[in-house]
Amino acid sequence: MRDYDVIIVGGGPGGYTAAVRARQLGFKTALVEKENLGGTCANWGCIPTKTLLKNAEVVHLLHQGKTFGFNCGEITLNYASAQQRSRQVARRQEKRVEALLKGRGVDIIRGQGELTNNETVEIKSSGEILKARSIILATGGKPRSLAGIKLEGDKIISSREALQLIELPATVVIVGAGPIGLEFATVWHRYGCRVTVLEAMPCVLPLEDEEISREAESHLTKAGITVRTNVRVQSLKKIGDAVEIAIDTAGGQEVIVADKVLMAVGTTPAIDGLGLEALGMATERGYITIGVDMRTSVSGIYAIGDLTGKLPLAHTASAQGIIAAEIIAGKINPPLIYENIPRCVFGVIEVASVGLTERQVRERGLTIQVVKSPFLPNGKAVAIHENTGFIKLIADASGRLVGVHMIGPHVTEMIGAAATLVSLSITAKQAAQVIYPHPTLSEAFMEGIHALAGHAIHL
Repeated sequence: MRDYDVIIVGGGPGGYTAAVRARQLGFKTALVEKENLGGTCANWGCIPTKTLLKNAEVVHLLHQGKTFGFNCGEITLNYASAQQRSRQVARRQEKRVEALLKGRGVDIIRGQGELTNNETVEIKSSGEILKARSIILATGGKPRSLAGIKLEGDKIISSREALQLIELPATVVIVGAGPIGLEFATVWHRYGCRVTVLEAMPCVLPLEDEEISREAESHLTKAGITVRTNVRVQSLKKIGDAVEIAIDTAGGQEVIVADKVLMAVGTTPAIDGLGLEALGMATERGYITIGVDMRTSVSGIYAIGDLTGKLPLAHTASAQGIIAAEIIAGKINPPLIYENIPRCVFGVIEVASVGLTERQVRERGLTIQVVKSPFLPNGKAVAIHENTGFIKLIADASGRLVGVHMIGPHVTEMIGAAATLVSLSITAKQAAQVIYPHPTLSEAFMEGIHALAGHAIHL
């Protein structure tokens, strides 16, 4: 039996971040991982999808040769090459995480970890027992499907199988218009697929501000992607080499036929085999219940990331991992405000947001100011031929920023600054004192700030 101060089960963004922070705090630390270091994010999510999106962006630019003054003739696309590059990038990131952990002195233990009590973890493949006074669970989530529909991995696939495709189907239906669904829709459409996106809610990106969602849907439709909202999938049926999708719409029942169906309806916690039932650990809707300090109902055990059902994002897990390690060290941390964690969507047009939507603010009965700053007049946006979309800023009666919602070119790179202002409760008048460089896309955000402060120049 090996003794540690801290054992982390799961090597994704939350797990490896917690391990590094634990070592920084002087703890003897082990990380248990049954598959790939870096977790879903590095191997089957964030990183490989962004790699494919970059390939698809290049394809999109090549089709705009006339605008940029070149003609490369007929373009031959090779999706298998793009997929291979995405896997190479994923493998590189996994090796980087391994080097990071080893460099920090974290013991990496391969295998399925199961809790045998609140101080021990058994490695199922070897039978080895690890002991620690503190255990952090960080096993993440896995793709889920709709009730009664099985992800069989060939015709009806999850995002994981989608990333393994080396040849794209002619037609594909994507069930779910959240970030995962819209990102795959973008890649596949730009590589020549006929893509239909089905969403049960009244709009795409249903968790975003309504104006942002409407703008996103407009761009998807303009690009040539078929989007159908207020549609509920009743059943999927394989017919030969195709899939029949039965749907309920406002006009009645319909059947759509496609070569493949991607289920992009979210994730479910990956808790199988952890031994939680025997420990009597409290859960809600399958997610592990935690307090603001990441503690579970079982003494000495913490949980972070997608297991907790808070906000299923890699950077959420990382933030929770740091808090868990610091709580174990006896540090006092301010509560994590989940609504102030930025959210990003990479697709036909980028979406990024932080804080409250306009609907949420009004439901809380707050008096607010709302400003929209378009990219249309922004010099940099015009120069790069991407001057569509806008930035929406919401401030309360005191001028304090409570929500920022962006849709447009490279907004995912700008939302961090907005998140800083929202998290620090900065007012528009204070933020207006910051000078932004010219010419940059970020000036659209500056113009919105100036408008809230009462002295917009270019709007």
